[in-house]
Amino acid sequence: MQRFTNKVAVVTGGGRGIGQEIARALAAEGAKVAVVSRSESSCGKAAEEINADFPGSCTAYAVDVADHTAVQELAKKIGEDMGTVNILVNNAGVTRDGLLMRMKEEDWDTVLDTNLKGAFNTVKGFMRVLMKAEDPRIINIASVIGLIGNAGQTNYSASKAGLIGFTKAVARELAGRSVTCNAVAPGFITTDMTDELPQAVKDAVIGKIPLASFGNTKDIAEAVAFLASPAARYITGQVLAVDGGMTM
Repeated sequence: MQRFTNKVAVVTGGGRGIGQEIARALAAEGAKVAVVSRSESSCGKAAEEINADFPGSCTAYAVDVADHTAVQELAKKIGEDMGTVNILVNNAGVTRDGLLMRMKEEDWDTVLDTNLKGAFNTVKGFMRVLMKAEDPRIINIASVIGLIGNAGQTNYSASKAGLIGFTKAVARELAGRSVTCNAVAPGFITTDMTDELPQAVKDAVIGKIPLASFGNTKDIAEAVAFLASPAARYITGQVLAVDGGMTM
């Protein structure tokens, strides 16, 4: 079933990991996808790989989502290139971990500017188009860390908790135009970053997960695809934790 035929989707942070898997899932079901990342090489490679399986489905755009002016220009460019955007997925995110006592202001600002202000920038850029689109969806990729906090990640926790609040407020503001806005909160997902964790750390984390395993990027992509689909038309302002039961 091609749920996204004739739909245009924008996926930020689409150059690798969860973002690339989300872009692939949407392309696999017929969407034309703008793959956005800060690095031209990463979004270009991701688009190339997805196009190899789904020819002509993806176009790469290099932009820093923390740059408000650049994002507004990006929105215009995507509209010119691809037409009306139906789905916006805010996945771009960074970490600059460290205990609060030692955290530099720059590390705080970098994380909040990308993870939270970046979503503000993209929603501002695309909201007028979304309000006129068919089955308009905004999906923000938060984190379980935004729900429960984590020592050494005050900046990341604050950014993701803020993104959840932002999601709920946007959902209320845009409901009158039938634009839904939801968040997906991934738990511990197998990525390049988690592969580098010591086994003892992995075992400790798994011990806190009722399903006793890490998730994978496809788990997140499938949740996003559902929320982006017509089947989720009556769901808005919600946070879907995809975490193996960690936060229940």
